[in-house]
Amino acid sequence: MRPLGGTGRRPKGAPVKSGGDARRGSLIEYPSAFPIKVMGANAAGFTQAIAAIAGNFDPAFDAATIESRPSKAGNYLGLTLTVTATSREQLDELYRTLSAHPLVKVVL
Repeated sequence: MRPLGGTGRRPKGAPVKSGGDARRGSLIEYPSAFPIKVMGANAAGFTQAIAAIAGNFDPAFDAATIESRPSKAGNYLGLTLTVTATSREQLDELYRTLSAHPLVKVVL
């Protein structure tokens, strides 16, 4: 007897279903204020570098709105920045650029 519901796995070679228009399935309405958390080394210039990157993707970004919180030992710094998201592509590229920075450890 076969179990109900199957394994939930796609059979090997079966076509992958496409979601169609990426905006249709998105939970984000564009444009919108979008918070991003960046954690990295608590080093001189870290906050300014992250602010510059954010400004490249959002010309209206105000670095004065960045919230920062040092780790307990003070070795790391958590930043929360809010950008105006205009598209999924913009957010994807912003995440890639932030993640590639040498002082950045995590982007959420």
